[in-house]
Amino acid sequence: MPHLALYTFGVLKSPLADPAPLTNEFYDIGEAIYRKIGQHPGYLAHAEAADGDRGSHFEADWGAWGEFAVPTWYGKGRTVETTALAATLSLWTGLRPAFDAIYTGLHREALNRRYDWFERAEHPSYVFWWVSDDVIPTWEDGVSRLTHLHDHGSAPHAFTFHHSFAPDGTPTRIKGIGPKSDQVR
Repeated sequence: MPHLALYTFGVLKSPLADPAPLTNEFYDIGEAIYRKIGQHPGYLAHAEAADGDRGSHFEADWGAWGEFAVPTWYGKGRTVETTALAATLSLWTGLRPAFDAIYTGLHREALNRRYDWFERAEHPSYVFWWVSDDVIPTWEDGVSRLTHLHDHGSAPHAFTFHHSFAPDGTPTRIKGIGPKSDQVR
C-alpha cells in the first residue's frame, strides 16, 4: 500500500539561534507538536537528524532521508547562527489522517499563529506525493516536488489538500475540503 509523503518549508522571521522569546516559543510549541503528531493515527515517520541538534540542518546526518536541501529561493543563512527556516519531511498512511493531525489541536493553534514566526511567501509551504511503501523520501525529493507544485500547480506528482490525488493519479477529495467537482473519498 502506498504511503503519503509530506514536505513542509517556511522561512522564519529570525534565525533559529535567535534567543528572542518568539523564537523560544516557536521551539517549545514545535517540540510539543512533534510529540503529539507522532502519536496520531496514520502517522508513520518523520525525518530526524541523528544528533537531534537544533539549528544544524545543513550539517546534520539525516540517514535514509538524505542530505538536507532547501528550495533555491531560500535566501537566508545556512550556518547554525544564521539558519532561518523550518522544514519537515514525513510519511503518512493517507490524506485524511494527515489532514486531521495538521488541522486539529496544537498544530492548528500553531497554524493560526504562523505569521508571528514565518515570513509570508509567494511559494507553497507544503506538498504531498505518493511513494511505494518501501520508499523513504529524501529532502531533495521534497524540494523538487515543492518546486514542481509552485511551477505547475497540483498534479499527481505534487499536490495539496485542496487539489489532491489518489495513489493511482486520479483526482480525489477529502470530505470537507477541496473543489466540489472532485469525488469524495
